[in-house]
Amino acid sequence: MFPRPAITISTTDFQRLSTLLEHHPDNEVADGLREELDRATLLEQAHMPPDVVTMNARARFRNEGSGHEYTIELVYPHEARGDPGRLSILTPAGAALLGLSAGDEIEWPMAGRQVRLRLMEVPAGAGARA
Repeated sequence: MFPRPAITISTTDFQRLSTLLEHHPDNEVADGLREELDRATLLEQAHMPPDVVTMNARARFRNEGSGHEYTIELVYPHEARGDPGRLSILTPAGAALLGLSAGDEIEWPMAGRQVRLRLMEVPAGAGARA
């Protein structure tokens, strides 16, 4: 298995996601997100590095297997609304991207197989940081 990189999550995102998970049924994605929250380094929002994926931030990433690049905004489930530019935190890729820094890679189960994602950048000024 590919080693998981260290992740950093804001205390605000941690609190909001913990509350979301309290009201969400257990499943593979929710369990994976819980594991990510448990292993994260927490920082106050004002101290978050600008190249780390936070909630409501945009991120450009590449599927290393296919070479396809995507730019998404990481959002809460009710904000996704089927928009292809928005990725719910309660999807395998969304949970995998939270807390990564530019250049990090992660393997994540998706549709019964492992997919390797590389975070290319968190565009400056993209998305709300609060």
